[in-house]
Amino acid sequence: MVFAITGYDHVGIRVSNKEVSITFYESLGFKVTEEFPQENALEMVTDDGVGINLIYNANGKDGNLLMDVPEKHPGVTHPAFIVDSLDDVIEQLATLNITITEGPLDLGRRKICFIRDPDGTVLEFDELLQDR
Repeated sequence: MVFAITGYDHVGIRVSNKEVSITFYESLGFKVTEEFPQENALEMVTDDGVGINLIYNANGKDGNLLMDVPEKHPGVTHPAFIVDSLDDVIEQLATLNITITEGPLDLGRRKICFIRDPDGTVLEFDELLQDR
């Protein structure tokens, strides 16, 4: 049986500081819509319905931040968000003092740039170019 994937519901992002991460993602247009305290998680959604879940349990039992192991394991590397105007994103990021870590890049049918959140998670912004 073949099934259709028609979109995505959310991307889960593990964070080390709930408050710092909420502030960061709010600056990008996300709003907290629901909290799940027993799961150490919350949902954030933009006005256009794009969702992420912040999972705030990146600290070890002793409260120390767990560091990445040297091996790279399979898994989500980054969420990619479609935007109306990459130029507007770049302008807003500059206003917020958020550094673009790569780009902007013109990849033919899209223009993209990358940033990192406070925990170093990569975020990609894509402007789809309909005329190419």
